[in-house]
Amino acid sequence: MRRVFGITGWKNSGKTTLTEKLVTELVARGWTVSTVKHAHHDFDIDKPGADSFRHRQAGATEVAIVSDRRWALMHELRGENEPTLDDILARLAPSDIVLVEGYKREAHKKIEARRIEAKDRTPLSANDPNIVAVAADFTVEGEDLPVFDLNDTKSIADFVERSTGLVAQAK
Repeated sequence: MRRVFGITGWKNSGKTTLTEKLVTELVARGWTVSTVKHAHHDFDIDKPGADSFRHRQAGATEVAIVSDRRWALMHELRGENEPTLDDILARLAPSDIVLVEGYKREAHKKIEARRIEAKDRTPLSANDPNIVAVAADFTVEGEDLPVFDLNDTKSIADFVERSTGLVAQAK
C-alpha cells in the first residue's frame, strides 16, 4: 500500500513552501519521501537548445536524461489524455510516503494551505471530504478540522505521520 498525502490550496496559498518544509522534516525523521506536483499545462523542465529538448522537438515520446548524479524521464503526451494521479504514482519507485502538491479534485487525504495574501481564500475544505486539516498563516474561525499554523512544520509532520500510518511503521 502506497502512503499518499496531499497539500492543496489556491494559488499563492503556500503549497510549495509547505511541501518543501514537510519533505525536509520527514526526511530528517528517516523517511524516504517522493513528491508529485501538478503543474499548469504549459510547464517545461527542459531548456530550448538542450539535447533532450531537441529529442522531444524531433518527436520522441519519452526522453530519459541520465548522469552519475540523477536521471529524469520526460514523457510528451502528443495528444494523449493527461495521466491520472494513480498512473503517475504507479511509475514512482517505492518510498515511505508520497507528498502530492495540487490535485485538488483527487480522493486522497490532504491538508489545505491558506495564506492571507492568496488571491482566493475561499475554503476548499467545505466541499472536499478528503481535506483532513488546514494550515494557515492567520486565525481560522469556525473550522471543524484540525488547524495548524502554516509555519509549524513539526506539528504538521506529526499529523501526516499519524494520519497516514507512518508512525506505526517500524523503521
